[in-house]
Parts: sequence; structure tokens; C-alpha cells
Amino acid sequence: MSRGPVRPKKALGQHFLTDMSVARRIASTLEVPSRPDLDRLPVLEIGPGTGVLTQFLLSDGRELKAVELDSESVEYLRLNFPSLSVIEGDFLQMDLSAIFPGEFALTGNYPYNISSQIFFKLLDYKDRIPLCTGMLQREVAERICASPGGKARGILSVLLQAWYDCEYLFTVPENVFNPPPKVKSGVLRLVRNGVSDLGCDEALFRRTVKTTFGMRRKTLRNSVGSMVGKDSPILTDPIMTQRPEQLSVEQFVALTNLIATVL
Repeated sequence: MSRGPVRPKKALGQHFLTDMSVARRIASTLEVPSRPDLDRLPVLEIGPGTGVLTQFLLSDGRELKAVELDSESVEYLRLNFPSLSVIEGDFLQMDLSAIFPGEFALTGNYPYNISSQIFFKLLDYKDRIPLCTGMLQREVAERICASPGGKARGILSVLLQAWYDCEYLFTVPENVFNPPPKVKSGVLRLVRNGVSDLGCDEALFRRTVKTTFGMRRKTLRNSVGSMVGKDSPILTDPIMTQRPEQLSVEQFVALTNLIATVL
């Protein structure tokens, strides 16, 4: 497919995928063998660019809408994919509930410069988006899927794994993009788990995760102390000797409930 007049723009974090086999493989990540109930969800694609991934999503037969900020790409997509519903605008500023009336899947070759923000927004719509797949910078994808104990584990790891089963699928090399990025990319899949209630105050859970990872090199005694006071009796609990990357989601829930007893 010719890219026509569309030029990748550094300011938008654009790296256009050029390998059709990779695009086809990314599109296929929306098929979850263990969850046939997700097979016919409508799909929202973020940042379709020149439609390399879009063409395979359209061929799947699902209802597809695409959000694109770049006016050149919007013009190109509307000309070359007349059946595609293209929404011009900033995904991060959109009310996603106005795009689809019910549940939908999210996918895309996510711009590197806003990929973390995209996944934080996903959390705000977790009850509307049971399936999310796509490609982003490998380090971010690995962080999202990181298990307890690893250095890659961070805020997004815990917040997303509380609500989704997160799976790193495969790595994509630099040479299949125009222009080639300086880092490798990773493709992941997030499938909503069965959790409807964390078992703790959700706002405090988020605050606890963000506060502790804000001081990730220190033990929980130091970071939690900034929330509850350095003389709080809960700081003698054995969990306070650990660092945030060591904790599972369940341990963060327990820590949140412990903090709640003194707030």
C-alpha cells in the first residue's frame, strides 16, 4: 500500500509500520481462543496512520472505528478506506462512551510518546473495554506485564494487572518501521479478568501504588510513612520491609486496607 502524501511526524511520535505480516499478526491478537465471547466486539483503533493495520482489522468483519489526530492521515484514510469511520481528534481528550454504546475492544500501533497515558485512560473505561491489544515500546509493554519481583514492575503493572490478565506476545524489530525507532517494540494483550471489586478503596489503592513506586528504591516503611506519618503503628508490620516491585496485586490490596485503618 502506498503511503501517498502522509509524512511521519516526530512531534506525534509516528513510526509507520511497513511490514504486512507484522500488521496481520497484530490484528489477529484480537482473537482470544479462551474467550469466544470477545470475538465480535466492535473495535476502536488508535492512531491508524496510513492504515497498514486498519486494512486487516476491516477484513475481519467487525465494526471498526479509528481515532486519528494527524489531519494528513485523516484525509488519506477517508480517501483510501471509505467504509471506515474516522474520528479526528485527540484520543486522550475523548469521551469513549460516546463512541460505542456498549463494550468494545481497543487496539493500535500506539504512539510511543503517549502510550502510558493511553493505558491510564484504559483504566478509566475498564468496565467498557474487556479486551485491549496493540504495539508499543517494548520496555513499556514489558513493564505492563512484569511479574512481582522484577525491576521492570511499576505503577502500570499493578494497576492494570488488578483488572486485566496481561500477556506479552512478541517483539517487533526496528527495521519494519518508517522511520525506524531507536528501540524495539512489543505487542501485548490485556483481557479483563473476573474482578469487579478489589476488596479495598479503589482511590486509596491507586494512591498507595503511585506513592510507593514514587519512592521505589526505598522500603514501604519510608513511602507509606509519607502517607500515614512516621510514627504510625502500622509501619511495624512485616510487609513494610519490602519494596513496591516485590508486591503482588493481592498484597497491594492488603497494604491499602492496612493504611485505611489509620487514615
